[in-house]
Amino acid sequence: MSLSRLRSGLGAVALACALVAAPGVGLATAAEATAATTTAPAAQAQAASPSLAATKLSHSQATSRFNSSGITWSSSGGCSDRNNSTCTSFSQLNLATAQGAQTLKSASGCAVHITGGTETGHAGGTYSHWNGYKLDFRTAGCLNGYITGSFTYIGERGDGAAMYEAASGNIYALEGNHWDVTYYNCGGC
Repeated sequence: MSLSRLRSGLGAVALACALVAAPGVGLATAAEATAATTTAPAAQAQAASPSLAATKLSHSQATSRFNSSGITWSSSGGCSDRNNSTCTSFSQLNLATAQGAQTLKSASGCAVHITGGTETGHAGGTYSHWNGYKLDFRTAGCLNGYITGSFTYIGERGDGAAMYEAASGNIYALEGNHWDVTYYNCGGC
């Protein structure tokens, strides 16, 4: 059998399966099968999209959480405008990221001071500051000791930052004078 005939045969089988199979219903019409095969990938992509799946906080909701946990923050510009790189903003911060910082504070017993949030000026990407997945924490003896002593060293990032992974999968990267932390989840909240 030639390769082109095999491809044709497999294509026909795939089409037949799409037209016949409708879980829990029996036979599907061609229109239903087409709709199912064209909307399923879009629905899967939407469900997998981190920015759509995450609960977003306003700046004031995040600061309220941080205040209640004893977490402090500062801004080199003394502001909270998300579109100004000298500000420290929490607008559009993921709830899980705020909870992750709260978990770090309670688990470590250390002072936690945020120096970077969702403001512009950080590196881009899916799991970025702008998309609400990252916070920067000022380095300090207690916090440094907790992170390096409690989490697993997993190597250096491309920029040379030493990386530590928590049991939760969250990543703590030491960037000189601050920890660049990526929160994939709340860290066991």
